Amino acid sequence: MSLKAKDTFKPFRDQKEGLTLSIRGESIPMLLSYHQVRQAAKDWQTFSSDAPFRVPIPSEERERSVRQLPIEADPPEHKRYRVLIEPFFRKPMQADYVARIDALIERTLRQCAKHARFDVVREFALPIQSYALTYLLGVAETEGDIWAGWGTHVFRDGEDSEQKGSKLEAYLRGAIAQAQTGKDADNFFVALNRMTIDGRPLDDVEKLGISNLAFAGGRDTIINAITYVMWYFAQAPEALIAAAADARRINLAVEEFIRVLSPLTHIGRICPEQGGSDGRVSLCWAAANYDPDVFDAPETINLARSPNPHVGFGSGHHACLGAPQARAILRSLIRSLVDHVSALRIAQETPNLEPYGAERRAVGFAQLIATLALQ
Repeated sequence: MSLKAKDTFKPFRDQKEGLTLSIRGESIPMLLSYHQVRQAAKDWQTFSSDAPFRVPIPSEERERSVRQLPIEADPPEHKRYRVLIEPFFRKPMQADYVARIDALIERTLRQCAKHARFDVVREFALPIQSYALTYLLGVAETEGDIWAGWGTHVFRDGEDSEQKGSKLEAYLRGAIAQAQTGKDADNFFVALNRMTIDGRPLDDVEKLGISNLAFAGGRDTIINAITYVMWYFAQAPEALIAAAADARRINLAVEEFIRVLSPLTHIGRICPEQGGSDGRVSLCWAAANYDPDVFDAPETINLARSPNPHVGFGSGHHACLGAPQARAILRSLIRSLVDHVSALRIAQETPNLEPYGAERRAVGFAQLIATLALQ
């Protein structure tokens, strides 16, 4: 069974006027073609990330007090921060780490199977993302209970976004302060307190900016990706079973899920030439991932697609630090579904919709009610 996905930006990609997004009183031109997006991602002198609060769309001046590092910095400053934290984000490449993710997903499947119905978003994907993050950051798994309580987005999930941002910053300040006397180098906050840049220790603002990104950067995107794979398995279990035949096919399937879903629709860059000294431009990963000049039959979900040069994890200097974590979780999820689940049925689905002009783009689900039977 070949499922279809929707290319939301198809009506705009070939039009000369393209698409300009209006959000919070700001007009943001969107780059939609694959080659435009890839080129802009490389050209940091023209399309700059040195824009505190304004790399995410919508911007986050209301939600946080510090710039997120390294994502809101240009080279060479970006690289100096990135190399400090990269070792933590490479953990998912280790076999013992993957085994922990496998155990987490199997355990969560078994917990959900005990209920007549469960919400895949909040009762499955959210706890997996939260507890897997404790493994990445080397903290007690019980911290995941707190993080899961923040919801699917640390800023925008049913509460006042400024209050949620303040709550996150208070938590991070406390964690950084508490780790000052810590000795466990595998603990992210302990390591953060020991890091130096340009021969000096990181200051409090830098520590807070780095840790803010670690918590805000990959939360809803991973949750949406997990939920989408679950939805797909309910629709086409035979296709996912075939994709799980060996490690290579699983890898191909994960890349196709990321391409099709494009869990982060776009990202902002400051581009004076496009819109004045304060103008922003959108690099639209989702549109690039459906460009027919690059992807054959882009609206067909082909789990064996190869090659698959998608930009679902970004491109260029700012390629996603959390990509190994997302890939490890999705690979494990595919294996676990095939090995342990005999039936998954969707009882109710509510897409998470983003507006773009007259079009609406579904990015995962706001709610996905399912029933689950184990083998």
